[in-house]
Amino acid sequence: MRSYLNSFEWLRSGLFWRTFFMLAILVMSSMAVWFVSFRTVERYPRAQQLTAQITSIVTITRAALTHAAPERRKELLLDLANNESVRIYLLNDGDRTAPPAPSAFFSELNNLMKIHLGKDTRFAKSVNGVEGFWVSFDIEGDKYWLRLDEDRIEPPITLPFLSWTSTTLIITLLGAAVISKLINVPLSRLSSAARLLAQGKQPPALPELGPKEIRETNASFNSMVEDLARIETDRTVILAGISHDLRTPLARMQLEVEMATLDEQARIGMQSDLTQMDAIINQFLDYAKPIDNLRFEEINISELLEQVIQEYSRINYLHIRSAITPGQIISGNSTELRRIFSNLIENACRYGKNPDQLNTVIEIQCSLKSRGKKQGILVSFRDHGEGAASDNLARLLKPFTRADASRSQANGSGLGLAIVDRIVRRHRGRMRIYNHEQKGFVAVMIFPEIKFK
Repeated sequence: MRSYLNSFEWLRSGLFWRTFFMLAILVMSSMAVWFVSFRTVERYPRAQQLTAQITSIVTITRAALTHAAPERRKELLLDLANNESVRIYLLNDGDRTAPPAPSAFFSELNNLMKIHLGKDTRFAKSVNGVEGFWVSFDIEGDKYWLRLDEDRIEPPITLPFLSWTSTTLIITLLGAAVISKLINVPLSRLSSAARLLAQGKQPPALPELGPKEIRETNASFNSMVEDLARIETDRTVILAGISHDLRTPLARMQLEVEMATLDEQARIGMQSDLTQMDAIINQFLDYAKPIDNLRFEEINISELLEQVIQEYSRINYLHIRSAITPGQIISGNSTELRRIFSNLIENACRYGKNPDQLNTVIEIQCSLKSRGKKQGILVSFRDHGEGAASDNLARLLKPFTRADASRSQANGSGLGLAIVDRIVRRHRGRMRIYNHEQKGFVAVMIFPEIKFK
C-alpha cells in the first residue's frame, strides 16, 4: 500500500501537475454535468417529436388501410414496408412480447402516446423474438403492431459526436496545461531563487513581468535580495574593519607584555588573554567571510577527517575514537570543511570535558546513510561531557549564543557552532545537535553524496 501511495508522490508535491489535474477534472466534470443536463432538458421535446412522428405514421397507415379493400391490405402493408420503411404487423393474442426497459424518456413517451393513440396502447421491446420498439394501434377493431428501430428511442453515440467530444477534451487539457504552466512558472522561479538565497548564494533578479500580483511579488523579492546583499556586505565590512583595527593594538600590547617587567604568572595570564582575544577576532573574520567566491571541488571527506584527527592527536588530554568509512566523496571546499571539524573538536575541548575535567574523549563517525531513495554522507561528533541544557539547544546554532553556565565557564564568542552551521548549509547539507542519552553533546551533519556514472 505504501509503495502504491509513493508512486503518486509526484502528484502531491508538484504544483504544475496538481493544478493541471484539478483544472482537467473540473472541466471534464462540467462537461459531464452539461451533457446530463442537456439530455434531461431535451427529453420532453424529443418525446413530443417522436410521438408526433408515430402518430402521423399510424394516421396515414390507418387511412390507407381503411380505404383499401380488405383483400388488398396485406399487399399494401408489404408495399409500405418496402417503399416507405414502415413495418406494420398484425397483432395476435399469442404474440410473445418483452416489455421495454424503464427509463425517464420512455416514461415521457408512454404518457404522450397514450394521450394520442389511446389508453390501450401497448409497448414492447421485442415481439416473437424480433427486436425493436413496438407500438400497438387498431384500425376498425383490428389490432396491429408498428415496429420502429431502437435508435429512435435512444440515439446511438455517433462518430461525429465522439470526434467533437475528443476534440473538446484535447483542447481542454491543452488549456489546463497552459494555465498550469502560467501559474507554475513564476512560483518555480520564486522557489528556486529562495532556495539559492537559503544556501547563501545570490539569486538572479526575477523578471518583473506578468500580472500585477506577480510583478509586485517579484519586485518585493528582488528588493529584499538587494537589501540582504547590502546588509551582508555592510556587516562583512564592519566586522572586517573592526577586527583589522583591533589587530594593531593587540600586537602592540603583546609586544609591551613581552618587554615589560612583570611577574611570570601575570605575564602568562596577560598573554593568554591576548591570545584569546586574537582567537575571537579570527572567529569574527571566519563568520563574516564572503561565500560568493568559494570554489567547490570533489573532496574525499574521509581522508580530510583522518588528517584533522592526526593533527589533533598531539594534544595529550584529547582522546579521539573514530569510525570512518573510507572513500566518501562530497562536493565542497577543503578549507571550509577543515574549519568545521576544527571548530567541533575545539568546542568539545572547551565544553565537553569528561566529569574528571582532565581528559576529553571525542567520538567521530563518517559513513554513507540511506533514507528511502536519498543517500548522504553522515558525519557525527560526540563528546562525553555534561551536554547542554535542553532549552538552549535550539539557540546554540545562532550567532553570539553560548550554552548554559555549566558549559560556558570557558570564554568564547558564541560563534563556533554558528560558523559550523553556516558552512554546512553552504555545502547544501543539514546539521542537527542534541544531547546523547548517556551524556555528551552530539553534532550530526549530512552532506549530499556525489554519484559517479
